[in-house]
Amino acid sequence: MSLPVIAVTSGEPAGIGPDICLALARRDFPARLVVFGDRDLFAVRAVQLGLDRNTLASLDLRHVPLRAPCASGHLDPANARHVLDLLDAALAGCRTGEFAAMVTAPVHKGVINDAGIAFTGHTEYLAEKTGTRRVVMMLAGTGINADLRVALATTHLPLKDVAAAITATELETTIRILHADLRDKFGFARPRILVAGLNPHAGEGGHMGREEIDVIIPVLEKLRRPEQGGMDLVGPLPADTLFTKNVLAGSHAQLAMYHDQGLPVLKYAAFDDGINVTLGLPIIRTSVDHGTALDLAGSGKASPTSLFAAVDTAINMANRRVA
Repeated sequence: MSLPVIAVTSGEPAGIGPDICLALARRDFPARLVVFGDRDLFAVRAVQLGLDRNTLASLDLRHVPLRAPCASGHLDPANARHVLDLLDAALAGCRTGEFAAMVTAPVHKGVINDAGIAFTGHTEYLAEKTGTRRVVMMLAGTGINADLRVALATTHLPLKDVAAAITATELETTIRILHADLRDKFGFARPRILVAGLNPHAGEGGHMGREEIDVIIPVLEKLRRPEQGGMDLVGPLPADTLFTKNVLAGSHAQLAMYHDQGLPVLKYAAFDDGINVTLGLPIIRTSVDHGTALDLAGSGKASPTSLFAAVDTAINMANRRVA
Protein backbone atom coordinates (compact mmCIF):
# COMPACT_ATOMS: atom_id res chain seq x y z
CA MET A 1 0.00 0.00 0.00
CA SER A 2 1.41 3.40 -0.95
CA LEU A 3 1.90 6.00 1.75
CA PRO A 4 -0.96 8.51 2.11
CA VAL A 5 -0.25 12.16 1.29
CA ILE A 6 -1.43 14.52 4.04
CA ALA A 7 -1.87 18.29 3.70
CA VAL A 8 -0.90 20.37 6.75
CA THR A 9 -1.94 24.04 6.95
CA SER A 10 0.24 26.32 9.09
CA GLY A 11 -2.57 28.55 10.36
CA GLU A 12 -2.19 32.05 11.76
CA PRO A 13 1.27 33.21 10.65
CA ALA A 14 1.89 35.33 13.76
CA GLY A 15 1.18 32.38 16.05
CA ILE A 16 2.85 29.06 16.77
CA GLY A 17 1.53 27.33 13.64
CA PRO A 18 4.77 27.76 11.67
CA ASP A 19 6.80 26.68 14.73
CA ILE A 20 4.98 23.41 15.23
CA CYS A 21 4.93 22.73 11.48
CA LEU A 22 8.71 23.07 11.43
CA ALA A 23 8.78 20.52 14.25
CA LEU A 24 7.29 17.93 11.88
CA ALA A 25 10.84 17.54 10.53
CA ARG A 26 11.85 15.96 13.86
CA ARG A 27 9.83 12.81 13.27
CA ASP A 28 9.31 10.21 10.61
CA PHE A 29 5.66 9.61 9.73
CA PRO A 30 4.25 6.74 7.66
CA ALA A 31 3.01 9.28 5.14
CA ARG A 32 4.17 12.12 2.93
CA LEU A 33 3.37 15.46 4.57
CA VAL A 34 2.87 18.58 2.47
CA VAL A 35 2.97 21.75 4.58
CA PHE A 36 1.19 24.88 3.34
CA GLY A 37 2.79 28.18 4.36
CA ASP A 38 4.82 31.18 3.28
CA ARG A 39 8.36 30.15 2.34
CA ASP A 40 10.03 33.33 3.61
CA LEU A 41 8.10 33.30 6.87
CA PHE A 42 9.20 29.73 7.54
CA ALA A 43 12.82 30.67 6.83
CA VAL A 44 12.68 33.58 9.29
CA ARG A 45 10.94 31.48 11.93
CA ALA A 46 13.51 28.70 11.56
CA VAL A 47 16.26 31.23 12.31
CA GLN A 48 14.32 32.52 15.33
CA LEU A 49 14.02 28.98 16.63
CA GLY A 50 17.72 28.27 16.10
CA LEU A 51 17.08 25.49 13.60
CA ASP A 52 19.69 24.50 11.07
CA ARG A 53 19.03 24.90 7.36
CA ASN A 54 18.45 21.16 6.94
CA THR A 55 15.27 21.38 9.02
CA LEU A 56 13.57 23.70 6.57
CA ALA A 57 14.99 21.85 3.57
CA SER A 58 13.53 18.57 4.82
CA LEU A 59 9.96 19.93 4.80
CA ASP A 60 7.82 19.51 1.69
CA LEU A 61 6.65 23.14 1.80
CA ARG A 62 3.92 24.33 -0.58
CA HIS A 63 4.33 28.10 -0.88
CA VAL A 64 1.25 30.21 -0.13
CA PRO A 65 2.37 33.85 0.08
CA LEU A 66 1.55 36.17 2.94
CA ARG A 67 -0.67 39.13 2.13
CA ALA A 68 1.41 41.46 4.36
CA PRO A 69 4.67 41.29 6.36
CA CYS A 70 4.34 39.27 9.56
CA ALA A 71 6.07 39.57 12.93
CA SER A 72 5.89 36.77 15.48
CA GLY A 73 3.22 37.42 18.08
CA HIS A 74 1.64 40.39 16.30
CA LEU A 75 -1.70 39.86 14.60
CA ASP A 76 -2.47 41.71 11.39
CA PRO A 77 -5.94 41.59 9.78
CA ALA A 78 -4.21 42.06 6.43
CA ASN A 79 -3.10 38.42 6.67
CA ALA A 80 -6.55 37.03 7.39
CA ARG A 81 -7.02 36.21 3.73
CA HIS A 82 -3.67 34.36 3.76
CA VAL A 83 -5.01 32.07 6.47
CA LEU A 84 -8.03 31.24 4.34
CA ASP A 85 -5.79 30.80 1.28
CA LEU A 86 -4.01 28.02 3.18
CA LEU A 87 -7.28 26.25 3.92
CA ASP A 88 -8.61 26.67 0.40
CA ALA A 89 -5.44 25.26 -1.18
CA ALA A 90 -5.36 22.20 1.09
CA LEU A 91 -9.09 21.61 0.69
CA ALA A 92 -8.82 21.79 -3.09
CA GLY A 93 -6.15 19.08 -3.01
CA CYS A 94 -8.30 16.88 -0.79
CA ARG A 95 -11.24 17.21 -3.13
CA THR A 96 -9.21 16.24 -6.20
CA GLY A 97 -7.68 13.27 -4.41
CA GLU A 98 -4.15 14.70 -4.28
CA PHE A 99 -4.34 14.53 -0.48
CA ALA A 100 -5.87 11.78 1.63
CA ALA A 101 -6.55 14.16 4.54
CA MET A 102 -5.86 17.62 5.83
CA VAL A 103 -4.47 18.63 9.23
CA THR A 104 -4.83 22.21 10.42
CA ALA A 105 -2.70 24.31 12.75
CA PRO A 106 -4.54 26.94 14.82
CA VAL A 107 -6.12 30.08 13.43
CA HIS A 108 -7.21 33.23 15.25
CA LYS A 109 -10.95 33.75 14.72
CA GLY A 110 -10.89 37.30 16.09
CA VAL A 111 -8.40 38.73 13.61
CA ILE A 112 -10.20 37.10 10.68
CA ASN A 113 -13.42 38.78 11.77
CA ASP A 114 -11.53 42.04 12.31
CA ALA A 115 -10.67 41.85 8.61
CA GLY A 116 -14.36 41.94 7.78
CA ILE A 117 -14.63 38.20 7.05
CA ALA A 118 -17.37 36.34 8.92
CA PHE A 119 -15.60 33.31 10.40
CA THR A 120 -16.66 31.16 13.34
CA GLY A 121 -14.11 28.38 12.98
CA HIS A 122 -12.51 25.71 10.80
CA THR A 123 -15.48 23.39 11.32
CA GLU A 124 -18.08 25.76 9.92
CA TYR A 125 -15.78 27.09 7.18
CA LEU A 126 -15.00 23.66 5.78
CA ALA A 127 -18.65 22.65 5.96
CA GLU A 128 -19.65 25.68 3.89
CA LYS A 129 -16.86 25.18 1.36
CA THR A 130 -17.78 21.53 0.81
CA GLY A 131 -21.52 22.16 0.73
CA THR A 132 -22.01 19.97 3.79
CA ARG A 133 -25.21 20.97 5.58
CA ARG A 134 -24.26 19.46 8.92
CA VAL A 135 -20.94 18.53 10.44
CA VAL A 136 -19.98 17.53 13.95
CA MET A 137 -17.04 18.87 15.93
CA MET A 138 -15.28 16.26 18.05
CA LEU A 139 -12.22 16.63 20.25
CA ALA A 140 -10.36 13.45 21.05
CA GLY A 141 -7.65 12.41 23.44
CA THR A 142 -4.78 10.19 22.39
CA GLY A 143 -2.39 7.96 24.30
CA ILE A 144 -3.62 7.38 27.85
CA ASN A 145 -6.66 9.57 27.14
CA ALA A 146 -7.76 7.69 24.03
CA ASP A 147 -11.13 6.84 25.63
CA LEU A 148 -12.14 10.50 25.44
CA ARG A 149 -13.85 11.49 22.18
CA VAL A 150 -16.08 14.43 22.99
CA ALA A 151 -18.48 15.47 20.24
CA LEU A 152 -20.69 18.56 20.37
CA ALA A 153 -24.38 18.94 19.60
CA THR A 154 -23.81 22.70 19.20
CA THR A 155 -20.51 24.47 18.62
CA HIS A 156 -19.71 28.18 18.66
CA LEU A 157 -22.94 29.63 20.00
CA PRO A 158 -23.63 32.06 22.84
CA LEU A 159 -24.93 30.10 25.81
CA LYS A 160 -28.27 31.91 25.65
CA ASP A 161 -28.91 30.39 22.19
CA VAL A 162 -28.00 26.77 22.96
CA ALA A 163 -31.35 25.39 24.16
CA ALA A 164 -33.23 26.66 21.12
CA ALA A 165 -30.61 25.14 18.80
CA ILE A 166 -31.08 21.63 20.21
CA THR A 167 -34.05 20.44 18.20
CA ALA A 168 -35.03 16.83 17.65
CA THR A 169 -34.03 17.02 13.98
CA GLU A 170 -30.61 18.56 14.66
CA LEU A 171 -29.83 16.21 17.55
CA GLU A 172 -30.77 13.13 15.52
CA THR A 173 -28.61 14.31 12.63
CA THR A 174 -25.66 14.91 14.97
CA ILE A 175 -25.92 11.45 16.50
CA ARG A 176 -26.23 9.76 13.10
CA ILE A 177 -23.10 11.54 11.83
CA LEU A 178 -21.17 10.71 15.00
CA HIS A 179 -22.24 7.06 14.90
CA ALA A 180 -21.41 6.66 11.19
CA ASP A 181 -17.91 8.16 11.46
CA LEU A 182 -17.07 6.23 14.62
CA ARG A 183 -17.91 3.10 12.64
CA ASP A 184 -16.49 3.99 9.22
CA LYS A 185 -13.50 6.21 10.06
CA PHE A 186 -12.52 4.94 13.50
CA GLY A 187 -13.36 1.28 13.03
CA PHE A 188 -15.79 0.66 15.93
CA ALA A 189 -18.26 -1.98 14.76
CA ARG A 190 -20.95 -0.91 17.25
CA PRO A 191 -20.08 2.42 18.82
CA ARG A 192 -21.22 3.05 22.38
CA ILE A 193 -22.06 6.73 22.81
CA LEU A 194 -22.71 8.48 26.13
CA VAL A 195 -25.10 11.41 25.75
CA ALA A 196 -25.14 14.31 28.21
CA GLY A 197 -28.28 16.10 29.29
CA LEU A 198 -28.51 19.83 28.75
CA ASN A 199 -29.56 20.86 32.23
CA PRO A 200 -28.03 20.23 35.66
CA HIS A 201 -28.75 16.65 36.78
CA ALA A 202 -30.07 16.00 33.24
CA GLY A 203 -33.14 18.05 34.07
CA GLU A 204 -34.02 16.11 37.26
CA GLY A 205 -37.28 14.79 35.89
CA GLY A 206 -38.32 18.14 34.47
CA HIS A 207 -37.72 20.16 37.62
CA MET A 208 -34.61 21.83 36.12
CA GLY A 209 -35.76 22.08 32.52
CA ARG A 210 -37.73 19.99 30.04
CA GLU A 211 -35.24 19.67 27.16
CA GLU A 212 -34.36 16.14 28.23
CA ILE A 213 -38.01 15.05 28.34
CA ASP A 214 -39.19 16.91 25.27
CA VAL A 215 -36.20 16.50 22.93
CA ILE A 216 -33.26 14.37 24.05
CA ILE A 217 -34.99 11.27 25.43
CA PRO A 218 -37.37 10.85 22.43
CA VAL A 219 -34.45 11.10 20.00
CA LEU A 220 -32.41 8.51 21.91
CA GLU A 221 -35.35 6.15 22.15
CA LYS A 222 -35.98 6.45 18.42
CA LEU A 223 -32.36 5.74 17.43
CA ARG A 224 -32.16 2.71 19.74
CA ARG A 225 -34.89 0.97 17.77
CA PRO A 226 -33.63 -1.78 15.44
CA GLU A 227 -35.31 -0.26 12.40
CA GLN A 228 -33.54 3.06 13.09
CA GLY A 229 -30.07 1.54 13.46
CA GLY A 230 -30.25 -0.02 16.90
CA MET A 231 -27.64 2.39 18.24
CA ASP A 232 -25.97 1.85 21.61
CA LEU A 233 -26.82 5.18 23.24
CA VAL A 234 -26.59 5.80 26.98
CA GLY A 235 -28.32 8.76 28.54
CA PRO A 236 -29.17 11.47 28.90
CA LEU A 237 -26.61 11.53 31.68
CA PRO A 238 -25.79 14.37 34.08
CA ALA A 239 -22.70 16.04 32.63
CA ASP A 240 -21.05 16.34 36.04
CA THR A 241 -20.79 12.55 36.35
CA LEU A 242 -20.66 11.47 32.69
CA PHE A 243 -16.88 11.96 32.58
CA THR A 244 -16.05 9.92 35.66
CA LYS A 245 -13.91 6.85 35.10
CA ASN A 246 -16.56 4.23 35.84
CA VAL A 247 -19.17 5.82 33.58
CA LEU A 248 -16.69 6.30 30.72
CA ALA A 249 -15.58 2.67 30.80
CA GLY A 250 -16.44 0.88 27.58
CA SER A 251 -17.69 3.94 25.73
CA HIS A 252 -16.33 5.07 22.36
CA ALA A 253 -17.55 8.69 22.39
CA GLN A 254 -19.33 11.21 24.54
CA LEU A 255 -21.82 13.76 23.18
CA ALA A 256 -21.99 17.10 25.00
CA MET A 257 -24.81 19.52 24.33
CA TYR A 258 -22.63 22.63 24.11
CA HIS A 259 -19.02 23.73 23.77
CA ASP A 260 -18.09 24.42 27.38
CA GLN A 261 -19.99 21.45 28.76
CA GLY A 262 -17.62 18.87 27.31
CA LEU A 263 -14.43 20.50 26.10
CA PRO A 264 -13.04 21.72 29.45
CA VAL A 265 -12.95 18.08 30.57
CA LEU A 266 -11.13 16.97 27.42
CA LYS A 267 -8.63 19.81 27.58
CA TYR A 268 -7.95 19.27 31.28
CA ALA A 269 -7.21 15.61 30.68
CA ALA A 270 -5.48 15.81 27.30
CA PHE A 271 -4.42 19.36 26.49
CA ASP A 272 -0.99 18.42 25.15
CA ASP A 273 -2.07 15.42 23.09
CA GLY A 274 -5.69 16.21 22.29
CA ILE A 275 -6.89 16.74 18.74
CA ASN A 276 -9.92 18.10 16.89
CA VAL A 277 -11.75 16.04 14.25
CA THR A 278 -14.50 17.31 11.95
CA LEU A 279 -17.04 14.55 11.38
CA GLY A 280 -19.49 14.40 8.49
CA LEU A 281 -17.27 16.05 5.87
CA PRO A 282 -16.56 14.33 2.55
CA ILE A 283 -12.87 14.65 3.45
CA ILE A 284 -10.81 13.72 6.51
CA ARG A 285 -9.84 16.72 8.61
CA THR A 286 -8.04 16.74 11.96
CA SER A 287 -6.51 19.60 13.88
CA VAL A 288 -4.67 20.60 17.01
CA ASP A 289 -6.95 21.33 19.96
CA HIS A 290 -5.16 24.49 21.10
CA GLY A 291 -4.96 28.10 20.01
CA THR A 292 -2.38 30.32 18.35
CA ALA A 293 -0.39 31.04 21.55
CA LEU A 294 0.92 34.34 20.22
CA ASP A 295 3.16 34.83 23.25
CA LEU A 296 5.07 31.65 22.41
CA ALA A 297 5.55 32.26 18.68
CA GLY A 298 9.22 32.15 17.75
CA SER A 299 10.29 31.28 21.31
CA GLY A 300 10.94 27.58 20.87
CA LYS A 301 8.59 26.81 23.78
CA ALA A 302 5.56 25.68 21.78
CA SER A 303 4.85 21.96 22.04
CA PRO A 304 4.14 20.15 18.75
CA THR A 305 2.60 17.13 20.54
CA SER A 306 -0.99 17.91 19.54
CA LEU A 307 0.02 18.44 15.91
CA PHE A 308 1.90 15.13 15.89
CA ALA A 309 -1.20 13.42 17.31
CA ALA A 310 -3.45 15.09 14.72
CA VAL A 311 -1.19 13.91 11.91
CA ASP A 312 -1.04 10.38 13.32
CA THR A 313 -4.84 10.26 13.56
CA ALA A 314 -5.29 11.60 10.03
CA ILE A 315 -2.92 8.93 8.70
CA ASN A 316 -4.79 6.17 10.54
CA MET A 317 -8.14 7.41 9.28
CA ALA A 318 -6.82 7.71 5.71
CA ASN A 319 -5.46 4.17 5.79
CA ARG A 320 -8.74 2.86 7.18
CA ARG A 321 -10.70 4.57 4.40
CA VAL A 322 -8.43 3.01 1.75
CA ALA A 323 -8.77 -0.42 3.36
